[in-house]
Amino acid sequence: MAEKTAADTPRSNFIRQIIDQDLASGKHQSVHTRFPPEPNGFLHIGHAKSIVLNFGIAQDYQGSCNLRFDDTNPLKEKVDYVNSIQEDVQWLGYTWEGKPRYSSDYFDRLHGYAVELIEKGLAYCDFSSQEQMREMRGTLKEPGSNSPYRDTAVEENLKIFADMTAGKYQEGEVCLRAKIDMSSPFMCMRDPVIYRVRFAHHHQTGDKWCVYPMYDFTHCISDAIEGITHSLCTLEFQDNRRLYDWVLDNISIDCHPQQIEFSRLNLQYTVMSKRKLNMLVEEGKVSGWDDPRMPTIAGIRRRGYTPSSIREFCHRIGVTKMDNQVEMSMLEACIRDELNQKAPRAMAVIDPVRLVIENYPAAHEEQLDAPNHPNDDSMGVRQVPFAREILIEREDFREEANKKYKRLVLGKEVRLRNAYVIKAERVEKDAAGEITTIYCSYDPETLGKDPADGRKVKGVIHWVAAEHAIAAELRLYDRLFQVPNPGAEDDFFATLNPESLVVKHGFVEPSLANAQAEQAYQFERIGYFCADSQDSQPGALVFNQTVGLRDTWSENDN
Repeated sequence: MAEKTAADTPRSNFIRQIIDQDLASGKHQSVHTRFPPEPNGFLHIGHAKSIVLNFGIAQDYQGSCNLRFDDTNPLKEKVDYVNSIQEDVQWLGYTWEGKPRYSSDYFDRLHGYAVELIEKGLAYCDFSSQEQMREMRGTLKEPGSNSPYRDTAVEENLKIFADMTAGKYQEGEVCLRAKIDMSSPFMCMRDPVIYRVRFAHHHQTGDKWCVYPMYDFTHCISDAIEGITHSLCTLEFQDNRRLYDWVLDNISIDCHPQQIEFSRLNLQYTVMSKRKLNMLVEEGKVSGWDDPRMPTIAGIRRRGYTPSSIREFCHRIGVTKMDNQVEMSMLEACIRDELNQKAPRAMAVIDPVRLVIENYPAAHEEQLDAPNHPNDDSMGVRQVPFAREILIEREDFREEANKKYKRLVLGKEVRLRNAYVIKAERVEKDAAGEITTIYCSYDPETLGKDPADGRKVKGVIHWVAAEHAIAAELRLYDRLFQVPNPGAEDDFFATLNPESLVVKHGFVEPSLANAQAEQAYQFERIGYFCADSQDSQPGALVFNQTVGLRDTWSENDN
């Protein structure tokens, strides 16, 4: 794992208490967990919670954690997803036990266990259509009814299943179901399908199989084969624990892991459904799975979040059995707290207006010292060019303003960051009345210090030297959706925030000419930014806003 930070300090929860009891009682001598993603999309922040939990527990208890791809549906799975998942886990700072594992590694054994259930009279082949099975399944209030194929003889079921495996049936024509209890109050126990025919090329096994096991049948057996001690999953699998235990209790396998459920992560102003995230990508609502507005690990990484900030977030929200929605501000606070301490400072202007210091020597230029961090001398000092013409933010100047306005006003003074005190003297406008140039004077005795004559200068504004400023595309990000719980909406597309991405064409100081992706900077008085990993390059800089300097959403809510 990456170097430990405060984000990696173990924090007690009910799962750790169970593990402590299991180790103290001698039930287990060591801890073995697993992270079992389905390779049918990119991982999102909800998966990060599971990654931090499973790998973190294994690390803290000197145990081991497997990375296993539950690849039972070749129609939706891709090698690209497999690769991205491995990259995400490693980026978060974790390594898995041995090589990555796949449920498809166990397809032969899984098939054998299916045959074993048939031989025990605990599984049967069903030719009912999906609609017929849906009707026979019953409701939450009414029990289901037995399939007419439920009592087919064992020998006949074995023959049909062999023919299914040999490709003698079409997709949807027949399936293999576990024979459990059609009157069970738990819908997952009403003779669930455990194998189906599917003619699809598999990214690991190729065309070897035309029958594939269902997830619920595969998952528990894969856990047992790998010797998992504690199988941690989210609350939607709570009822499925009955099926998890039933399968392992009825096949000849020695290991029986304990399934423990915890609440999934629901983050406000976004969606955590892979299906809906995929819809955003397929419909072109975002630029891809790694769009910085997406809650995917790839997206938030591209936006400038750090592994330690994600781990800290996962620890802060905790591990409980209570479902709730986590405020986006909690995630943003984690990265803001970290970058405030670690990110070097730089200056950038998003919406520039030209400023001319008339009494500054026209041919003169100087290099001014600017600390890379105001509270950390170890980060050093950079040189910032200063000259007669500079660029400032248009919003940092007004011709008239009240006393609450702390920036540049016509006839009044303000300090330029790490430079001089200036006074606005006059402006020049175009035909439309837009200010094109602000003319100022400066006091050469005020470099790096307050004026000696007792003048009070309350405001400080940032700037870049016009001649040396580097043009850059600045991408300002906001919530992807306008409502806290878009997933609950019938048409969640209708709740997309049209201002979730605003592109500005501004300028940055020359020290950023070779800014590297994932290197965070605090653009003074604006926010935290990093160079875009896909689009930024020397001569064509693109910066993504990671987060603002403060939580403006909470301020607006209040």
